[in-house]
Amino acid sequence: MASIFSKIVAGEIPAHIVAETADFLAFLDVNPLTMGHVLVIPKAEIDYIFDMEEESYFGLTLFAKIVATGLKKAFPCKKVGVAVIGLEVPHVHIHLIPMNAVNDMNFSKEKLKPSQEELAEAALKIKAALNETTA
Repeated sequence: MASIFSKIVAGEIPAHIVAETADFLAFLDVNPLTMGHVLVIPKAEIDYIFDMEEESYFGLTLFAKIVATGLKKAFPCKKVGVAVIGLEVPHVHIHLIPMNAVNDMNFSKEKLKPSQEELAEAALKIKAALNETTA
């Protein structure tokens, strides 16, 4: 059975995509810990990050770094937090979370419930920052 992320890759489920390559995709978490919370995934359906081939693993990490650079510019913060948990969706994903305090990375706290308009605006900010960063 395809994961929800594979359905996003296939275009079966809409997402607020902020960056994409032939192999990787970055999109906003619809229930973010902080505004700008991005999920970075390989397009290939792989459950466990350390099962990835080295080239794909390094490519995903580099892609996440590029996205984090744009994210920090779009959502000014002390740091962009990085987490790989992987229990909730059986598809490799890296959380990139703008953070100003340790509690911003607390996955047990109540998630935000932004509107689709707020998510669309956040995605545009990140895309614009990425365009400036990579131009």
